[in-house]
Amino acid sequence: MANFAKPKGPQFAVEVYSNEHLPEGGREVNAIVTVTSTGGGTTGGGTTGGLAPATASTDSGGPDAGGPDAGGPDAAVAIMVDCSGSMDYPPTKMRGARDATAAAIDALRDGVRFAVIAGTHVAKEIYPGDGRLAVADDRTRAAARHALRRLAAGGGTAIGTWLRLADRLLNSADAPEAAVRHGILLTDGRNEHEAPEELQAALDSCAGRYTCDARGVGTDWEVKEVTGIASALLGSADIVADPAGLAADFTHLMETAMGKEIADVALRLWTPLGAEIKYVKQVAPTVEDLTGRRTPVGPRAGDYPTGSWGDESRDYHVCVEVPDAGIGQEMLAARVSLVIDRGDGTVQNLSHGLVRAVWTDDLAASTAINPQVAHYTGQAELAQVIQQGLDARKSGDTDGATAKLGRAVQLAAGSGNADTARLLAKVVDVVDAATGTVRLKAKVEDADEMTLETRSTKTVRVTHAKNVQHAQDT
Repeated sequence: MANFAKPKGPQFAVEVYSNEHLPEGGREVNAIVTVTSTGGGTTGGGTTGGLAPATASTDSGGPDAGGPDAGGPDAAVAIMVDCSGSMDYPPTKMRGARDATAAAIDALRDGVRFAVIAGTHVAKEIYPGDGRLAVADDRTRAAARHALRRLAAGGGTAIGTWLRLADRLLNSADAPEAAVRHGILLTDGRNEHEAPEELQAALDSCAGRYTCDARGVGTDWEVKEVTGIASALLGSADIVADPAGLAADFTHLMETAMGKEIADVALRLWTPLGAEIKYVKQVAPTVEDLTGRRTPVGPRAGDYPTGSWGDESRDYHVCVEVPDAGIGQEMLAARVSLVIDRGDGTVQNLSHGLVRAVWTDDLAASTAINPQVAHYTGQAELAQVIQQGLDARKSGDTDGATAKLGRAVQLAAGSGNADTARLLAKVVDVVDAATGTVRLKAKVEDADEMTLETRSTKTVRVTHAKNVQHAQDT
């Protein structure tokens, strides 16, 4: 059975699905680790997750303020709105941004700390101001909506300054140390008023300090910039081609953020002497390579950040290289744990699972590919070939683009990823999905190409088989 921890609030379970049988000389073990958090609630209710509740007050800016129904885990949110000059072309973008920000503010739970930032070539706090966070209640939400009238287009774009201001606010004295910290960022253009190195330095500085969802409105922004921001800060990225869709999207983003119950959860991997982690990837709901984000926590253990959690389930692909062993031998290849740093020098283990390796001369067992591993290996390849195909198309490499996007169509059809298949069909004419035979469309709308690129990492879940290696009860 899966192992369930019993913390206050959310409960975590870890299940391991692996290719544990290796042939003689085999050294690579692949496992899909499914992590599920349940029992924490969603957007409201009592205190959960072991995080301190806000204290009721009518003060609009102090750290001890709260609304009449303050409850749930403590949280702090910063909304960053692009106010560069291009947001007025067309004017519907700026109007849509104001409406979306107002909708997000309305979705704030009472007691949540929050701020609104206007982003141009500099960052300015529109509400509440003075380097503070407001506390959500009926009065502060109304005041924030009124302050949105000051959001006006004019100036350049330096996204790193927005992120750094959000960092200062979300980690200020107004935001308790244990709070779930989250940002929402909207841009309509390229980051033209700071060097790429400056944006990267800001992302490096903010990583691990708060999560951030990033959205591009219209079609004049750079996909790799927006997805890079979301990736670095463990958030989601998407396109909102029509500004009229911003309010619904921001409402959904804020409701999701309000459902987060526990922050800074890490995937801890321990390997025995002689074994090494080759890579760690989140593979559902999106593909995200976490390999380079390892933080050593001992001679043979490391933590990989997973961000904040509500009631949800995610899948991770762990690849372990083990020392060679003889037929009939078996070993523990890795121990997978979900942990959280409680901030007082202690670490709480939320749940764990085991990855095993067994050497066998049974050809059927050693060559069988676990269906979960096979599925997510295909989904990771799907994301990769979409990116490669679009890059080839942009560079004028017609043959390369056709081959890569044809492979993408084949993978999407074979794995049941209908959403990605529909997006691909707007970029290529599908002759035969099963064989990946396609023709590039002569004309493709910018919004369709950008949507495919932005959503290329989204995956579909696989139905788990029953004959799997699970974590043992403790």
